[in-house]
Amino acid sequence: MALAVVVVMFVTLTLDALVVRSQDPSDIRIDTSEIQSVLNDSPAAAEASVDEPSPIDLLSLISRGGRFMIPIGLMSLLVVALAAERILTLRENKIIPRTLVMELRAISEPAENFNPNIAFHTCNDFPSPAATAIRAMLLRTGQPIGEIENAAKETIQREADGHAAPIRWLNLAAAATPLMGLLGTVWGMIVAFHESTTLTADRSRSEQLSEGIYTALVTTLAGLIVAIPAAMFAQYLENRLAKLFNQIEELAFELAPRMAPLVGRRRLDNQGTMHSMDRVKSNHEPARPPAPPVPQKMRSEAKPG
Repeated sequence: MALAVVVVMFVTLTLDALVVRSQDPSDIRIDTSEIQSVLNDSPAAAEASVDEPSPIDLLSLISRGGRFMIPIGLMSLLVVALAAERILTLRENKIIPRTLVMELRAISEPAENFNPNIAFHTCNDFPSPAATAIRAMLLRTGQPIGEIENAAKETIQREADGHAAPIRWLNLAAAATPLMGLLGTVWGMIVAFHESTTLTADRSRSEQLSEGIYTALVTTLAGLIVAIPAAMFAQYLENRLAKLFNQIEELAFELAPRMAPLVGRRRLDNQGTMHSMDRVKSNHEPARPPAPPVPQKMRSEAKPG
């Protein structure tokens, strides 16, 4: 810009000098206002010659992505729905109800007064993964403590697997969506180079390729926009799931020693009723077969003469 001003001033002074030489010195008049106007207008003219790029519009980008934006858009809806559903489901009070924990601890204090019958019906009043695990453990009343704890572990693992299944879809979305965007980009690049082989007279090859690459990169951008939140939600939900089910396991192992006095003595049926294990064994013990009759000859020989 400074160079342009210097050039304008130089040209103006040269022209004035030529005019002065051709005219009578008495007729020379210098109009300083014209020079000032030239100096003021030259920067504006230079700035006006620079074209500012138009801002990027989101809707125009989506429309430029073409048909490859459709699966990416569907995957984004899936990510939002799964993340919202899992966040609402994996609430602490829904997985481990506070009232259930308080009542179970109240029942188990002191330890010798723990009643599996009351604990079983308490679990039925608060349906949740924690109640399911504790109820499965109570149904093993009367068995060794190791088997009771194994029953709790297996039930907790099944419940955790069921709640982790939707999170696996988030991991799938985080892995597959960038590949969808990359596929759209590769296809767009192929189309751009193909169209650059047949150019019109008013367009250059560089202009054609830049427009095609600009359009092709839109799908990669969309894929990353969907994949990054999906990966973050999946990691957050997996950590939350592990934390909640570890708390269930701690609660189960806290209650298991309370059932030690009942080992081999009493059991709990599926309706939550306690039974004596001795009575159960006597009811299921098969009757002894009657002794075979003694032959008549052996009876006569056994009699004294």
